[in-house]
Parts: sequence; C-alpha cells; structure tokens
Amino acid sequence: MPQSSITPPNLFSYRKYWAHRFGVAPQLPMSRAEMDELGWDSCDIIIVSGDAYVDHPSFGMALIGRMLEAQGFRVGMIAQPDWKSAKDFQKLGRPNLFFGITSGNMDSMVNHYTSDKKIRSNDAYTPNGEASKRPDRATSVYSHRCREAFKDVPIIIGGIEASLRRIAHYDYWSDTVKKSVLLDSKADLLLFGNAERAIVDVAHRLAKGEKIQDIKFMRGTAHFVKEIPADFAVKDSTDFDKPGAIAPPINPYQEEPPCDKSDAENADEIKVAPLIQSIKTLREKTAIRLPAYETVKNDPIFYAHASRVMHGETNPYNARPLIQKHGDREVWINPPPIPLSTPEMDGVFDLPYSRLPHKSYGGANVPAFEMIQHSVNIMRGCFGGCSFCSITEHEGRIIQSRSEDSIIQEIEAIRDTSPAFTGHISDLGGPTANMYRLACKDKAIESACRKLSCVYPGICPNLNTDHSSLIKLYRRARGLKGIKKIFIASGLRYDLAVESPEYVKELVTHHVGGYLKIAPEHTEKNVLSRMMKPGMGTYDRFKKMFDDFSKEAGKEQYLIPYFIAAHPGTTDEDMLQLALWLKRNNFRADQVQAFLPSPMSIATAMYHSGKDSLKKVNRQAENISIPKSVKQRRLQKAFLRYHDPKNWDLLRQALKEMGRADLIGNGKHHLIPSYQPKGFESPVKTQTFKTKYTDFGKGSTLKNRRSR
Repeated sequence: MPQSSITPPNLFSYRKYWAHRFGVAPQLPMSRAEMDELGWDSCDIIIVSGDAYVDHPSFGMALIGRMLEAQGFRVGMIAQPDWKSAKDFQKLGRPNLFFGITSGNMDSMVNHYTSDKKIRSNDAYTPNGEASKRPDRATSVYSHRCREAFKDVPIIIGGIEASLRRIAHYDYWSDTVKKSVLLDSKADLLLFGNAERAIVDVAHRLAKGEKIQDIKFMRGTAHFVKEIPADFAVKDSTDFDKPGAIAPPINPYQEEPPCDKSDAENADEIKVAPLIQSIKTLREKTAIRLPAYETVKNDPIFYAHASRVMHGETNPYNARPLIQKHGDREVWINPPPIPLSTPEMDGVFDLPYSRLPHKSYGGANVPAFEMIQHSVNIMRGCFGGCSFCSITEHEGRIIQSRSEDSIIQEIEAIRDTSPAFTGHISDLGGPTANMYRLACKDKAIESACRKLSCVYPGICPNLNTDHSSLIKLYRRARGLKGIKKIFIASGLRYDLAVESPEYVKELVTHHVGGYLKIAPEHTEKNVLSRMMKPGMGTYDRFKKMFDDFSKEAGKEQYLIPYFIAAHPGTTDEDMLQLALWLKRNNFRADQVQAFLPSPMSIATAMYHSGKDSLKKVNRQAENISIPKSVKQRRLQKAFLRYHDPKNWDLLRQALKEMGRADLIGNGKHHLIPSYQPKGFESPVKTQTFKTKYTDFGKGSTLKNRRSR
C-alpha cells in the first residue's frame, strides 16, 4: 500500500515491551550503579549524545529516551563520552537492541566553530559551558566507537547533524561536498527530522526479532539499497528540473501558479476523476534519482540542482523517495514522517521528565538548561522557509501544536516543582512564536502543495492566519495563580503578526519585557528575495503597531532588529545601505551575525554554486555576489557596527574605494567620522561571532530564540 495512504499508528498504541514492568526511572541511567538501583541487568537501547544529559523535553536525547521508555524499553544514556577510545562506550554494557547516536541539539561543527571558522570558547550544552567535550563530526566519530565497542550491535543515527547531512552536502568547514553521513558513519540506519514515529517503530520491530538490514522503506529514514524495488519506477531529477533557461518564478522552485484546488487534484492536467487516484498511486511509487555524489562533488551547478529537487520533496503528503548513488552504493531517502497529531504531541511532552540535569553533574551549570528550564514548547515546525535556515528541512513546514490543556499543565508543573522558579515563564514558543495552530485552510491543498514557504513572496491566501488560539492561550496562562509574567522569547514572524492587530496588542501589552527582538535580516530587496524574507514595508507596519500599542499601554518599549551580513547575493553596497538605514533609525547593533552555510540549506547551495538556486540554474546563469573572503566578510560585518571605532579605519578605506567618501565626516549626515579616537589606531581585527541562542536556529533543535 502506498505510504501516504497509510494512517500511521498512534505513538502510544503499541503493545509495551515486557521490560515496562521495571517502571519509570527518576532519570535515565548513565552508570552501572544506576542500572543496579533500577534492577536492570542490561539496557535494551543506549543513546549516545554530544550534549550533557538534561532530562527536559527541549533536549532531543531526553525526549527520545523518555519516548522509548514509555514503550516499555530500558534506555541508558551515554552523554559526552571520551571519544578517544571505546572504553566509555562500553560502560553500560551491550545494548540488547541498538545504539542510538546523536551529536546533540546542535550540529557539532556549528557548535565548535563561528561563522568565521574560529573555535568557540564555550559550549552551552556542557556543564559549566566547557568547550571541546565533543568531537568534530560527532555523529560519525561516536558511531565508529560504538562499532568498535560492540561490533554486532545495530547503530541508528539521528538528530540535527544526521538529519541535515542525509544526502551529499556542502561542508563549509572543509569547503568540500561530503558524502551522506550514512556512509561516513557506517551506521545501519539514519533517522531524520523529529523521529518519534520511526524510532518507536524500529525499536518494536527489532524487539520482535527483525534484522536491522531488513527494516527499509520507512518514512523519515535513509538507508542503503542493493537494488531498486521492482514495484518502483525511477525518474531522473534532470527530467523535470533541467539546469536550463532562467525565468523568475512566482514560487521558488516551482514554475507554476500558487497552490489551489486544482493543485490538489494535480493530475498532470488530466482532470478525469477516476484516474486521479491511480495517478497519485503511480507518483507514490516513483523515486527520484538525484545526481550521484561524484557528480555533485565536482560540479556546483549539479549540486544546486540536487538541492532544488530535494527541497521540492519535503511535504510529507506528496514527497517521493530520493536515491543518490555514492560509488557502488545507493542511498535511499524516504519521504518525511507524517506530522504528529495534537494528542500525540501532548503525549510526548507529558512524559515524566525530571526537567533537571542528570544528578551526576552536581551543582554544575548547564547554560542551555538555564536558558530554557522555565520555558514551554507549544509547537514545532515552521512554514517560513527562510533560505538560510534549516528548521524546515529538519522539523518540517507543517505546524504540529500541543493542546492548550497540555501547555497549561506544564506551566503548572514548572510552578509547583522547579526550585528556581520565581514566577516568570521565560518563553511560550517554538521555532516561531506565533505559528501556533496556523495551517492551510484546506487539507487537500496542503497535501498537494510544493511551495517551500507559506509567507513568501507574500502570505498564501490559503493560509489561516487567525491568532485567536494563541491569544486565548496567553490569557489563560498568565491568569494562572503564581505566574507573575510570561515572556515571548522565541522568534516572532512579524509579517504574520500584522495580520492580527489584536495579537500584537496582546503581545506588546503583556508579554514584552521592555525589548522585543525581531529579525528583518536586511533592508535591500535583492538580498531579502534571496533570503525569502518580507520587505521592510512589513517591518514598518509592525513597528507602528508596536509603538502605538506600547504607548497605549503606558510602556516604554523598544524593538531590537537583527540583521545578517555576508548572505549570498549581498554586495558591499547592500551593506552600506543597511548601515545608513541603521544610522537613520538610531540603531547600534551589539551583536554581529554573519551568514553560516549550514548543511542542506537553500542559501548554502547559493553559496557553493554562486548562482541563485531559487531559480533554475545553468552555467550561463548570472553569478550572484558571494562574500567568501575573510576581508569582505569582515567589511560587511563592520557595516553592521558602523558606530564602533574599531571598524572606522576599514570603513573609511572601503567608502573611498566605493566612491562614497562623502559619507566620511563629522556631521550628522555622515556615516563615520574622519578622525580616529586615541587607542583605536590599529587595523580592525576579525570579530568573533558570539555564541548566543540567537544563532542556534541554523543548526539546532533547541527552540529558536532568534526572532524570525
């Protein structure tokens, strides 16, 4: 039966494994002594993670571990093991079913290095913020050590690092295209996205005696195939996305009208009703062959093409399997998992988390935990489709929301059990704060749509933008006894917010703590179009609402805008115009963000190919500006901090070369002064990209703190 025709079983409908009789662990064990206390002679599943073990649903290892425990399995944790030998990987013994491996909530390379490839000085997911507690490319390293420790135990990789490296991908740190991490890690199975459905199904199948090599063609997984199944047709990706003539599309990747009812039928212009189901069935049994690893490795144009095709197959309701040859091996990437229902989401977040770091850390501070311990995740997914962000590739674009009751119960649990709680909830949000319960108005349209964004180039007319459910949630939450203040710290999609003035008023009046961070990202249209972000007119509308409602509430509050330097398509002139906008509006940025090409993102394909991959590309296509050199990236960041005397020497030189020496002087209309303060005579040095939650959205599963 075709995959999309199957309603997946409820996550909590499986018959529990026999080991459920051991009960619920206060915290999942990290030592043999803890296993003995629980009465365990062995673990059924051992999760290995690059993060410290924090038993909180915002930490992927804890969520998956508790999910498997709820199925009856005994789950052990090996957190931040010493990867220089196999010893640490043996400390819990041989798992009965499999090792589950993740680099942690962040891609290990993003965790280790800034956008300028400088080593970060701390790690928010490690006790006391200590750096270098996980290796580069942790998923592969841990996988090899597990194989060394227990040669015959199945190895399943997952998490953000595996998810974004499931196909051949550009690796910024080595400036090469690397193979699928499935090959580099030598794992048996790769799970991508939010993997609850796949991990639960795999665990039960292995427990029944199936071999890992026989578990194939499951949604949300990637694996090797020796041959293409006989019941699948194979279509070459270049048949329908030839690198050919360039034409500005209405919707990125799809030279077709906006989705509507006819898209839902989508029968290749055949409108005969009896044929529709058979055509859909044929589509579900068609796999798309991407250019081989050896091709995309050596040809950036074909890399951009493969990226375009892959991103077009991200809707779980119409995505087709992808095949990519790596030497003599075939990697088969199945369609994404079916999103969780609200009852399933509630079940996942209602599991018995202790909501604390593991007791073995004593009084050590885990910075990431300190940031989110009093926050509540209300949804997952994002339909924004920003080209520089990887949230959609990992969590999907279909919003999965918890029920209001489940969220309220978690707030009450925080209030009643957290020893550090002072009455303040630090966030009610997710990847995007105000997408709670927003969805396509028509399920048939949603199932057929291949647009990557529901809000670019404008808000889709089929999108429900009603914020009433979120407003109701806010009002109920802040009315709880013992709750003094609820802040909204997750990313706010302000182009959606302006569609609901009532929501903006609610937010500004009750849930802003003096400052609200939002992210226009840039001011110039050509850059914003390649980011797939709205124009500054929308920002101006939101700012007016924000100011008016703040005044009405009698509050002095300010917007703090975030911007990105060195994004593909950004020229020095674009950054100059942005700097002038900042000066006109009296903004002085404290933090500087530079584009980081994370694996699998659309903007990374632009960075690597030098072409605008939002359009079909060929070798004759116009090249776009790609700020790659250290000097140019430093200059573009300097424009964002035009007010910093350390940058003035560099900016004076650049402005003269750009023919804009008129902006050098000591008047209000000048960008930078002609003098240099004492102590700032030396040339500017490269500024380190600060490790903040503001950059986690590009390669992290922790809730995105950065306004979108």
